[in-house]
Amino acid sequence: MMEEINFILESTEEAMQNAIKHLEKELLKIRAGKASPSMVGSVKVDYYGALTPLNQVANVSTPDARTISIQPYEKSFIGEIEKAILNANLGFNPMNNGESVIINVPPLTEERRRELAKQVKAQAEDAKVGVRNDRKNANNDLKKLDISEDLLSNAETDVQTLTDKYINKIDEVYHHKEKEIMTV
Repeated sequence: MMEEINFILESTEEAMQNAIKHLEKELLKIRAGKASPSMVGSVKVDYYGALTPLNQVANVSTPDARTISIQPYEKSFIGEIEKAILNANLGFNPMNNGESVIINVPPLTEERRRELAKQVKAQAEDAKVGVRNDRKNANNDLKKLDISEDLLSNAETDVQTLTDKYINKIDEVYHHKEKEIMTV
C-alpha cells in the first residue's frame, strides 16, 4: 500500500513541477523591455519550402539590451527572415544591413507594461489551475486505494502540502516576472 501511495505522491509532484516548467517557458515569450533571443523564438522562416524555426536558419543574439541581431547562415535568406518576423506579428520592425537583420526593441510604454503584467498573471493563474487539477487527480487516485481512513487522511495532507509548495513557487515566479516587466 505504501508503495502505491508514494507512487501517487511522486507522480503528482512531477506533474506539479511540469506546471512550473511550462509557466517559466511561457513567460520567456513575454518581453520585459530587454532584448532576448526568445522574443523571436516562435518565428518560422520559409526555408526551401519548409517552415523552419528561425534559430535553425540563423544565429540569433543580443549585442545589447535593446537590439536583437539575426545573422543568417545563408545571406540569400535575409529577405525571408525579415518577412517571417513581420508575419509573426511581434510588433518589431526588422532592418537589414546586407549582412544581418537587426531589430531595435523599443522601450515599453506604461500601458504596455500593465498589459504584459496582466498576461503574466493569467499565465500564473493557469499554472495554479493545473496544480490544483493535479491535486484533485491525486486525491481521486488515493480514494480508489483500499486503505484505512488514517492513511488516506495523511496522504491527502501530503498532497495538500505539495500543492501549497507549488502554488507558492508559482507566486514567486509571477512576482519576479511582474517586477521585471514593471521596472523601467
